[in-house]
This record gives sequence, C-alpha cells and structure tokens, in this order.
Amino acid sequence: METIQIYHTNDVHSHLKRWPRIKHFISEKRLEHQKSGDCFFLFDIGDFIDRWHPLADGTKGQGNVKLLNDCHYTAITIGNNEGVNFSFDDLNQLYNQAEFDVIVANLYKDTRHPHWVSPFKIYQSNEGTRIGIIGVTAYFTLLYELLGWELTEPIAELKKWLPLVKKQSDVIIVLSHLGFTIDEQIALECPEIDVILGGHTHHKLPEGKLVGGTLLAGAGKHGNFVGQVTISLDMEKKIQNKEARLHEVMSLPAVPDEKLQANELYHQGKKKLNQMIISLSEPFHHDHLTETPLAKILCSALREWCEADCAFINAGLLLGPLSGKVTKFDLLKVCPHPINPCKIVLTGQELTQLLLETRQSDWAIQEVKGLGFRGTIMGTSVYDQILFREEQIFIKGTELESEKNYSIAIPDMFTFGHFFTDLLKNKEKTYYLPEFLRDVLSWKLQNSPSYTRFFNP
Repeated sequence: METIQIYHTNDVHSHLKRWPRIKHFISEKRLEHQKSGDCFFLFDIGDFIDRWHPLADGTKGQGNVKLLNDCHYTAITIGNNEGVNFSFDDLNQLYNQAEFDVIVANLYKDTRHPHWVSPFKIYQSNEGTRIGIIGVTAYFTLLYELLGWELTEPIAELKKWLPLVKKQSDVIIVLSHLGFTIDEQIALECPEIDVILGGHTHHKLPEGKLVGGTLLAGAGKHGNFVGQVTISLDMEKKIQNKEARLHEVMSLPAVPDEKLQANELYHQGKKKLNQMIISLSEPFHHDHLTETPLAKILCSALREWCEADCAFINAGLLLGPLSGKVTKFDLLKVCPHPINPCKIVLTGQELTQLLLETRQSDWAIQEVKGLGFRGTIMGTSVYDQILFREEQIFIKGTELESEKNYSIAIPDMFTFGHFFTDLLKNKEKTYYLPEFLRDVLSWKLQNSPSYTRFFNP
C-alpha cells in the first residue's frame, strides 16, 4: 500500500497570530511523513491574503506570498480576496516570487491564462502515482471584468479540463474556492474527482463528507484548523481508502516566541504604511451609534466619488478616531474593509423603501459578518444629500418624487444578497474598483477645500 498525505488551509484571511504555530506543525508533519516514506503535499484553497492586516496591505500581498514560500506550499488556488482586492497590475505581479504553483482553471486574460497561472498540474509521488490537481475560484465575474480579467463559469471550466487531467492522473484533486454547496454539486456531477479541498464558505468538516465517491474537505477559517486528507492506494494505483481530519491549531504545542513572531509580521506591514496622508488640527471622534463628522465626510466622499445624487453608509464602517498626523496605517485601522464604492439607480419609491429600512429601530445594533465587513455592528445610518422631515424625504434639497429616478452611492457590501434583497436583486450596479472606502476617504481628506479647517496644510 502507498500512502499520500495532503495538508490544506483555506480562508486564513491574514489572521497571522496563529501562523508561527501552523508553520511549525506543518514542518514537523512533513518530516514525520517523509521519514515513514509517505508522499506529502500542502495546498492553500484561497483567501490566504486579506488586506485588513498591515502586512498584506503594506506589501500588496507580497509578504503573505513569502509566508507561503517559507512553509513550502506545493500549490494554491486564489480566492476572491486575492482576485478582486488588488489592482490588475498588483495581482498580475503578486506571485512573481512564488515558489509554489498557482492553479486557477477559470481565470483568463485575452482568452489565455495569465503567465503566473496553470489550469492544472500533474504531480508524481515517490511510487510513481500521478496526482492531478485542478483549481477553480468563485464566480465573481463582474468584479474581475472591471479589473481587466476574464472569469469563466467554474463548473463548466472544470468539466472542460477533467478529461485531459484524467488521462494523465491516477488521483484527481480539486482545489475549490467555490463554497460547500457548489462542492457538493461538483461531486455529484463529476464522480471521477476523488477529493475536493474546499473553501470560501468557511465550512468546517472534521471528518470530511463523502458525496458519492468523492471526499469533501474543509478547514474552517482564520487559521483555526489545518486540514489533513490521507489517501491509501494499492499496487495498481487504485484508491483503497481516503479519510479527512482537522487539527485544531490552538490545541497544538506552543511555539517559542510565537506572539513575538506574529507581532513582527504586523509591524513589518505597519512600517510599510507609515506614510502621512494629512495632519489634523482637530481630532475626529468615533462613535458607532452617532452621526459623527468623520462618518459624514466618508459619506459625502462616497457620493462625490460615484457622482451620485445622494449616499448613505453605516457608521460601523469606521472603527476608531483620527487625530494628529494621519498615515496610511491609521486609515487602515479606522477602515480596514475590502469594500468598494457602488452606485445604483432607483426610482423614488424604491429609494424610499431602502431608506426607511436603514432607519429601523434595530438597524444600528445588528451584528454584521462577512461581505467584506471587518467591524462588529452595523452602526447608525449616515446620509449625504438626504434629509428626513417628518414624513417627507428630500434629495438635494428637493422633495423626493416617487416616479423620478435617483442615483445613490452605497458601500458594495449592501449589494451581495443579505440586505435589500428583493429591492436590489435585479438592479444594475456600478462598482468602482480597485479603490476601497479608505482610499476614497483619503482622497476626500487631501483634496476637499470644504474640510481645510480640520487640518493643517
């Protein structure tokens, strides 16, 4: 019997305080399996990079790539945090120093895969077993197109390559940043796949899940777990057994100076972001439940950036105050979200419905998770060029007309299906990429004469 050991991570999202322990664990396991003669592979399934962390933001992801190199990953696929949170040039150069393969079958530029991407790779074990690896990433086609990429439908792309991979492989493994439900669909439609290592929906499968003959695996999120899949084959290269398990990272032995190592990664990024944006003569205070001047500035900046009639944001987007000399690092701390500006055209009746929902009594205190949001609660609603007077709503000083069209600028998190679902589902949306809200805030602070009283030249 031959044994192949596969370790995998997914959706680490730059939560690097556990990284020293993960790296040590993987290094120890690699040596252990090599001594026993087992073949060893290590894969990441995307969203390893998240620009809330100063290392990721300050190095444009290059610092995270170095961590993967240091841990000797075999290959990765990308997630949406790598794919749509960098400019075209930054993503195109992100993996220039990678010492691992980047496998993404459904990412193209001008009908070809980028130079840094392979649709699949065939690896060979010590015993000559051929392991075919295909990677696919989440179908955020519009956002990729706005950045200059072409993204194909992942299941169709997978089926296109599977016959070729099958001819060259004894074992087929998919690196899927598509989510658990789609992984289940793939397993049913493509029974020739032996293992799907999953991510995107942060699903945690302690013992994996068999769907037909395909084993699904997922290691949760934020580096809480490292996944392991063990495959046993007979002399004919036929799989006799496959099983999955998870290793809880904080239950692993501690690593000397692990907090110091994690802090060093943070400070490396902070140093990169120590570039002054503006010097404030008056501080901007912070309060999730109050319409503060800083929140008003961000909201007006969003409207102006999108050239919209009006705008609204949630005050929970701002996580702290600003004062004195403001650097890029300060703006990252205050607004760490990978959230982009978005503009939508609504009728007055539709706009009224949306705005009334943002004024509900429980709106401000509800917890928000995912959607790029890196805060805790929604926070009070903040408006620009929108005025409420008793039962009336005014847009740019004029009473709202139910049949008239209005453009409203909002954070893109509100367009991804969890809020205003029926209202915005079929509306055309204009996304502004690659700038995040903190970039728009920086632009406003530096360039708007109307706020010169707040800061020194």
